[in-house]
Amino acid sequence: MLKRTFLYRVISVSVALVFLFVMATGSFAQDDEAPVEETAVEEVVEEVAVLEGAELVQYNLDMTWMILAGFLVFFMQAGFAMLEGGFIRHTGVVNSMAENFMDACITAIVFFLVGYSIAYAGGGVGGNGIIPTVGFGIGTPLFDFNPADAGGLDPFADWFFQFAFAGAAATIATGAMAERTDFRGKMIYSAILGAIIYPVVIFWSPWNGGFLAEQFGFVDFAGSTIVHQTGGVLALMGAAIVGPRVGREFGNPPAPSNLMLASLGTFILWFGWYGFNVGSTLAASDVHLMGLVAVNTTLAAAAGALTAMFFEYFRKGHWSMGYILNGSLAGLVGITAGAAFVSPVASLLIGLTAGIVLVLSLDAVEAAKIDDAVGAFAVHGACGMLGTLAIGFWGVPQLLGLENGGLFMGGGVELLIGQTVAVVVVTIWAAVTGIIMFSALNAMGILRMHAEADEVGIDAYEHKASLYGDVLLTLPEPSEGPVGD
Repeated sequence: MLKRTFLYRVISVSVALVFLFVMATGSFAQDDEAPVEETAVEEVVEEVAVLEGAELVQYNLDMTWMILAGFLVFFMQAGFAMLEGGFIRHTGVVNSMAENFMDACITAIVFFLVGYSIAYAGGGVGGNGIIPTVGFGIGTPLFDFNPADAGGLDPFADWFFQFAFAGAAATIATGAMAERTDFRGKMIYSAILGAIIYPVVIFWSPWNGGFLAEQFGFVDFAGSTIVHQTGGVLALMGAAIVGPRVGREFGNPPAPSNLMLASLGTFILWFGWYGFNVGSTLAASDVHLMGLVAVNTTLAAAAGALTAMFFEYFRKGHWSMGYILNGSLAGLVGITAGAAFVSPVASLLIGLTAGIVLVLSLDAVEAAKIDDAVGAFAVHGACGMLGTLAIGFWGVPQLLGLENGGLFMGGGVELLIGQTVAVVVVTIWAAVTGIIMFSALNAMGILRMHAEADEVGIDAYEHKASLYGDVLLTLPEPSEGPVGD
């Protein structure tokens, strides 16, 4: 007891001495008129505060808008999931939701660790703009940032915005390969896509000042080719290699499980696309430009839906909800590259053309006996190419910041040639890497789900779950037979 009392007294005296020392130091500091040496934190604050007054307010507004736009683009993940879940059969919806959720989770990690540094690797190896360097993380310490650097973009705001785009690219292939992909293989290809394949396309693109932009004049405002074409071509390669669903009758695809869910997903995607396109202004300083992008996005989506709907009606004699939904997405993909570079009239024409390209592309994929469960290549791949090429026809010189615009706007074929080169290069890159990646996964036996899943449904086999849990309360073991309705 005496030892404990003595210890308490020693601690009390020590605390009192420390308190007195701190108070005395503060008093002396107030009496001292000489300037106190700045701490490391104060130096950092002074370094960051390079903008003042109206410039600082505008900078904060710009970064806030970019982050909010990133929220909208990220919300598109929910739209993709609902669209896919509504278009496929109900026995694979749980698996589809899990895969879409993993697209966001896996892409977030790999794009932070590797992908972002590859995408924005400057001149790359040898400074040739073709082979990127590989770094780690987003490469910017928390307090070591000057808004005058990197085009004035806050590195964290920029990473988040770009991550949302990477997640969208990753989930495109998920829809095409739905209902038969091994969950392990799915996670692996999402990681490779987010870490390497997609970032390399950014590295080559005008977003990074890559060789396609520098040497060929390639422009892509929000990613018709960079995001959608890349994902669409990969989706086609994956669907071809994984093979069709068992019992798939080409020319007569399975009926969607829930068109209401698919419609809700499409509305979410359209809504999120305003973040995708308008957010790609990367600033809120030019309201006129933001308005133009919003108008062009809206008109193209509406025109695409109408064209696809009427095209299918004249062929089949009924109003197809699936074509209405995919038609609107086709228009959105088609206008993404040129949303800030074309007039509203041109955006209508691009949307109308996208609706036609969608229908013809769906027919071509079906004729090739490739089972694309949601029409991912037709929507994203084919219409992504269309959107990029459309700038070569309809690009307005003043909006592009060029002396000559598109072919139909008084320019020559130079811009169209540059756009065509980019489309070809990205197609080859996505196709070759997709074939290598999916073939390797297939050879390892982790691309296609086990044949037993075709009997009981992939949800029951892979997840021991059912979309309609209140109907199917007890899931049988795979060997016990197929899952009932």
